[in-house]
Amino acid sequence: MKAAMLYEYDPAVNVKLKIENVDLPKITAPDDVIVRVGAAGLCRTDLHIIEGVWRPTMDPVGSLLPYIMGHENAGWVEEVGSNVRSVKRGDAVICHPFRSCGVCLNCRHGEDMYCDNGAFPGLGMNGGFAEYFVTSERSLIKLKKGIIPIEVAPLADAGITAYRVAKKAARLLRPGAYCVLVGIGGLGHIALQSLHAISGCRIIAVDREPAAQKLAKELGADYVLDGGPDVIEQVKDITGGGAQVVIDFVGELGVENIGWKMVRKGGQMFVVGYGGKIEVPTVHLVIEEINIGGSLVGNYTELVELMELNADGKVKMHYTEYSLADINTAIDDFKNRRFTGRGVIVPA
Repeated sequence: MKAAMLYEYDPAVNVKLKIENVDLPKITAPDDVIVRVGAAGLCRTDLHIIEGVWRPTMDPVGSLLPYIMGHENAGWVEEVGSNVRSVKRGDAVICHPFRSCGVCLNCRHGEDMYCDNGAFPGLGMNGGFAEYFVTSERSLIKLKKGIIPIEVAPLADAGITAYRVAKKAARLLRPGAYCVLVGIGGLGHIALQSLHAISGCRIIAVDREPAAQKLAKELGADYVLDGGPDVIEQVKDITGGGAQVVIDFVGELGVENIGWKMVRKGGQMFVVGYGGKIEVPTVHLVIEEINIGGSLVGNYTELVELMELNADGKVKMHYTEYSLADINTAIDDFKNRRFTGRGVIVPA
């Protein structure tokens, strides 16, 4: 099969993935499922993988490379292990990004991402920037009739990440409260739609890119700001002192130290994007009594819920399509913000 192989890390993200013919994946466990990839989302985490940010976690002894990235996958079941009962060859599926074991206490609690024995296709093992990849039966959700893989593949990670944090925010947002979304990209535009579906809050979208601002307006943001030097004061003026919730989908390049300044007393900042360093005076945390916390991907049930919103037309993914042969162009376009929403890689 054809696959895009990563051979080296590069902090400047200037290395090229190599399109090569490699062996097909094999069934090695009774619950394994081989998926014929219909589409795979291109994620900022993929850029961070190339940078080497994830190397201490997923490749501590330097034995992983070369390997195949791609952790936002959807396609069709090609082959199943001997114990697989819930899917069969030809079923259209979306793949939860984490292969969780199902038996550890974290899995029993329903938090797949905390699994003690899990594996992550596209990070610590071969993923979906290829024609086929292997995952587990437990990771699969059948697509509803009329839904095709290319339309939903990025929901497997970008989507549930945005939906999970939107659910957390919705619990804190009474009707009329304000939520600021910093970054209306692959995650931010999903969070905006999710909040509309599950919350009565007012949404302030912040992004420097005109195309992202346009998308935010089209998706119904109550206010759209350009993220200029006065953005903190603009938010305070609109909200009367600060937002109840701020969600930062950027998390680097200095943006991570803007969000917490927009939060009103007793409010919450959720950090989803990463790569930077937050520095907050402890006296500010005490006097303003604000909370800052992270939010990690999403569990299987949350992906099921998101797919229901998608099937009902309430949450749709905006994407730009690239062929596997053009994956390096896609990466370069992503780095330089030449598209809005998500990049999606298709094998053909």
